[in-house]
Amino acid sequence: MKTINFWADDAPRPADISASELPAQTDVAVIGGGYTGLHAALALRKAGVDVTVLEQHHIGWGASSRNGGMLTPGLKAPLKNIVRWYGLEQARVFWEWAYRAIDHVRDTIQSEGIQCDWTYPGFAALAYKASHVESWRAYLAFLRENFGVQGYREVPGDAIHTEIGSRAYHAAFVGDHAGGLHPAKYVFGLGRAAARRGAQLVEDAAVTRIERLPRGFRLHTPKGALAAREVLLATNGYTTGLVPAARNGIFPVGSYIIVTEPLPADLQAELSPKGRMFYDSKWFLNYFRLTPDGRMLFGGRNNLSTRLDLHDSARRLQKRMLEVFPQLRGVPVTHSWSGQLGITFDLMPHIGRAGGVFYAYGYGGHGVSIASALGKEAGELLAGTRGDSPFLHIRHPRTLLARLDRLFLPFVAGYYRFLDRVG
Repeated sequence: MKTINFWADDAPRPADISASELPAQTDVAVIGGGYTGLHAALALRKAGVDVTVLEQHHIGWGASSRNGGMLTPGLKAPLKNIVRWYGLEQARVFWEWAYRAIDHVRDTIQSEGIQCDWTYPGFAALAYKASHVESWRAYLAFLRENFGVQGYREVPGDAIHTEIGSRAYHAAFVGDHAGGLHPAKYVFGLGRAAARRGAQLVEDAAVTRIERLPRGFRLHTPKGALAAREVLLATNGYTTGLVPAARNGIFPVGSYIIVTEPLPADLQAELSPKGRMFYDSKWFLNYFRLTPDGRMLFGGRNNLSTRLDLHDSARRLQKRMLEVFPQLRGVPVTHSWSGQLGITFDLMPHIGRAGGVFYAYGYGGHGVSIASALGKEAGELLAGTRGDSPFLHIRHPRTLLARLDRLFLPFVAGYYRFLDRVG
């Protein structure tokens, strides 16, 4: 078993992504070469704005190439909470925005000619306990009544085999608006597209300090200094104390994934008859799908740490995978890896300024679609081709406790494990 990212092992960084030397100056410096930063760069270049992307490793090194490659509707924050905080009309705006974020990814893939194994099979949300079925029914009724959502439907336990080859769940709630892709191919395709349009992509250029100037900023890197009129922080779960106020609004959480060796076609059809994107209703949820080459990808966590041993993580995930799919007993696990989610204190995406620096982050596990769409909006706002974003007008809770994540996350993890036992 390899303790490396399967997606990047399967599709390494292509040599034809044009990397640049560090320029002396730029209009907009983007810190972070993942979905957020590259979509922002595309939007800026479409507006004719000079942009330089600074990536501490190589393009797509972080969560943008490490995730499950799943796009499902909604935000991490519970929709009922959003209604309570901002009212029904504004909640509808957020719901529609997140729903259309999936369309934005699909449209970008098509318009930029990105070959990333895009598929559109829909999703199945799986009831981990019998008590969760009623909760899901109530949630679907809430969506229909308040948001006009008609496409979701319940598949009861006695018919669940039509959606998943497992007896581990009590019902499935399915919808058709969900996609899947190869995340490494997608982020590398975005890198090619941004470079092709004239964005300067500078790798191995970690920003160590941002200096405020009378007009703009100076960013210090191991490759030298870069002067910029504007700066976009696009680091999500890898955000450091570079901009202290921004770090105070987000903290990293680890998510872990394993994949099996490729499965026979008949076993693939048995486990996932419709190729859905799956996730369950546990507090420490599991998410899983078939990869484009027919492996079972199984992800999740039972700990929020970013530093778990990848062999131990693989054993835990494989144990749960076999509870869901006993048919996979004896099938080797070939890869185990992890990535860092960015979690805000209200579980909402955030976009705005901190210390004069623009930032966009906080996707909470919905990063493929939400980071793509929010990155585009950030780029358009900085380019002046967009005047507003709904995420500019929400509260951005911040606290110095965000930097103490290693201290408080074990207590949160213990609480979630307790809820999974009794809830």
